[in-house]
Amino acid sequence: MSSSKQAKFYESVQRNFDIAASYTDIHPGLLEQIKVCNAVYQMRFPVKIGENYEVIEAYRVQHSHHRLPTKGGIRFSHLVDQEEVMALAALMTYKCAIVDVPFGGAKGGVKVSPRSYTEEELERITRRYTVELIRKNFIGPSIDVPAPDYGTGEREMAWILDTYQTFKGGEIDAAGCVTGKPVKQNGIHGRTEATGRGVYYALREFFKDKRMVEKIGSTMGIAGKTMVIQGMGNVGSYAGLISEEEGGVKIIGLSEIEGTIYKADGISMKEALEFRKQNGTILGFPGSTTLPDRGDWVAIECDILLPSALESVITIDNAHRVKAKVIGEAANGPITANAEEVLLDNNIVIIPDMFINAGGVTVSYFEWLKNLSHMRFGRIDKRFNQNTYSNLVSLVEKLTGKTIDEREKAILTKGADEVDLVRSGLEETMVNAYENIMEVYWKNQPKMRSLRSAAFVNALEKVAND
Repeated sequence: MSSSKQAKFYESVQRNFDIAASYTDIHPGLLEQIKVCNAVYQMRFPVKIGENYEVIEAYRVQHSHHRLPTKGGIRFSHLVDQEEVMALAALMTYKCAIVDVPFGGAKGGVKVSPRSYTEEELERITRRYTVELIRKNFIGPSIDVPAPDYGTGEREMAWILDTYQTFKGGEIDAAGCVTGKPVKQNGIHGRTEATGRGVYYALREFFKDKRMVEKIGSTMGIAGKTMVIQGMGNVGSYAGLISEEEGGVKIIGLSEIEGTIYKADGISMKEALEFRKQNGTILGFPGSTTLPDRGDWVAIECDILLPSALESVITIDNAHRVKAKVIGEAANGPITANAEEVLLDNNIVIIPDMFINAGGVTVSYFEWLKNLSHMRFGRIDKRFNQNTYSNLVSLVEKLTGKTIDEREKAILTKGADEVDLVRSGLEETMVNAYENIMEVYWKNQPKMRSLRSAAFVNALEKVAND
């Protein structure tokens, strides 16, 4: 991906902002304030790699301080540049507003390719980056709370937390300085799967929506719908697993860096992930066909297309090849603004990134709340609920004279664990946000073309009210 592609991504975000702004009555001065990034911190720091010192380029952008702390992931990629980080920070502001998570948007980027470094070297880079953020007061539970993104995970978040605690020893809420941590180190159950699970809930709601289903000429319900996934990282793999297991979706195409496979009668996501783990590739997966070109994933005929890797993968050059009914933007900004026009002309519905992939930040918010309350969810009420349900079941048995078998009794009387509460909170969030977006969309028909504009309008009005 060239830097011109990143610049285009930033332009796309700004262009989409302008389109949506035309549907609102917000004062132009206020719109300008919402649009710009409030603080951009560019840094270069030396890190010892092997026998030499390397100067690492890195960024942290805080887009909006309308609510604090600001929130957003840190990506490690050799493609990181300032425009990309600014675009992602802006998206985070709108994303948080759409799902009613009370944060401003931020984003971080470190210009390194994680594959080129050992674990020890990556740790040095991560810790040094954290020190730079601490020095400039760009991190803290009430200031700015990073999370994982492309190229980072819970390991890096644990290093950030440890570095922060070293410098801020006595801070009682220090654990809330970063989210996406390992569960054993103040993390939360259900965070790893969160973005993928959010994608599933959004798609499920879409296929329950009679008006939208009629618009794309499909049938009600997500079960049996065909899906193609580009990118088998955290988001793509969980979106696939959950859609298949809980929604009955049939995955017919998978694309990764090594190429694209197709299998008309369905690919088991679990088996495909296992196959790739063992063989280092998805090519040669039993019963599948390898497509001639890696980019052919865009042209597979399917109900749902999920670009789940990086931005700007559907462009003006390949948008005309898309044969999906719905595109779920599981990645950030996978469709350029020009490509979007082509897709909309072809009656393809796009479920926008700032809504469909907001599961990660939603569960990050739950993790942050858990860190501030110093208590895991479910601890207080789990047993109470279990006992209440048990008493109800006993009463039913007594009044009817029938005995409920032990297995059914266990299901009926189960108190909620942390992961149950996290999933329930995420589902509630995605369902409400979907309804809000649809309300704006139908209110502005026939003028409003895309769900992205509806999501933007929804976000802008919430941010402006603050």
